[in-house]
Amino acid sequence: MFHKVLLALDPHQEPLEPALALVTFCGASLTLLAVVPTEPEAAAAETWLGTVQTALQEQGMAVAGLVRVGQPAFTICDWADEMNADLIIVGCRGTGLTEEGMAESVSIRVINLAPCPVLVIP
Repeated sequence: MFHKVLLALDPHQEPLEPALALVTFCGASLTLLAVVPTEPEAAAAETWLGTVQTALQEQGMAVAGLVRVGQPAFTICDWADEMNADLIIVGCRGTGLTEEGMAESVSIRVINLAPCPVLVIP
């Protein structure tokens, strides 16, 4: 079963309900990770992620939140490796469904680079 779950979130995305249900079912600890491309975006992401983290903690979930600056797929996989995550959960927007979009798709890159299983939720 999963004990440490990394949920990679985009600041334009709400926590993915199926991901939260899985974490609750497993009794796993949850780390929320928001990756932004530039330092100026980090402050807004931290505010947003803090709000999400507080809401989940009020529901009784053990959750930590992190904001990192970098390229999303590489940063997600590096952090999952560092925390010894059992599972990475990412959302997808469907951009990888075209040949052009596949090269840009964060979820596809995470699948290819991840040190652990990856759950992609549309």
